[in-house]
Amino acid sequence: MKILLAPSESKRKGGDGRFTLETLFLDEALHETRAALLERYRALIAKGDSDRLSTLFGLKKHSDIVRFAHDPMTQPVIKAILRYDGVAFDYLDYPTLSRSAQAYVDRHVILFSNLFGPLRADDLIPEYKLKQGASIDGLKPEKLYKETAQAALDSAFEGEEILDLRAGFYDKFYKPSRPYTTLKFLKNGKSVSHWAKAYRGMVTRACAEAQVDTIDALLKLPIEGLQIIEIQEKAKQTEVVYAITE
Repeated sequence: MKILLAPSESKRKGGDGRFTLETLFLDEALHETRAALLERYRALIAKGDSDRLSTLFGLKKHSDIVRFAHDPMTQPVIKAILRYDGVAFDYLDYPTLSRSAQAYVDRHVILFSNLFGPLRADDLIPEYKLKQGASIDGLKPEKLYKETAQAALDSAFEGEEILDLRAGFYDKFYKPSRPYTTLKFLKNGKSVSHWAKAYRGMVTRACAEAQVDTIDALLKLPIEGLQIIEIQEKAKQTEVVYAITE
């Protein structure tokens, strides 16, 4: 089973070593796309135009822009699953997982970076900033990755069940061609939006702790604060609806 997660806008600092593009997931298929986007990203940073960087990063404060105005190729790296520190990643809380649960995340979780495209959870990446939906000097990352990653990911996921926990925007990067499962979370009968990220992180953590390898096993997995109330079939998509009980 593969678990697809969106990235977060916020990133952790730090790491060790230097970034190497060739080590990333599906390098053979995606190297040219990643290299083209990274070349333009680096060129924009080198020019130092604050207005263009503000648009690229989605930031207003000069001090925030300066933080990310560096060449990714010169920056230290950490696992992608540690680089992101938004709500879902806070609730996954990878550092506190057991070694075996961390290994599960490394093997099963695929992240979708706005700059680097699909990544394994354990791919080593530098700190960077790219606003969701932003163009990089005229290039739209989601369009390029859709063109180059769709077939490669379909092949990589052959024989795997797919749990898609991404926000809808990331369908622009990749839409599973095979049947897949999504989750919906209801509080007092109403769908939650922002806090859905927290529950996605909680479900991913529960899967890692229980070493879940099929959707059927997920459906049988007790998760504190959540209760399955409905399963909806929509063509290739199965939507599991959880009620938030806590």
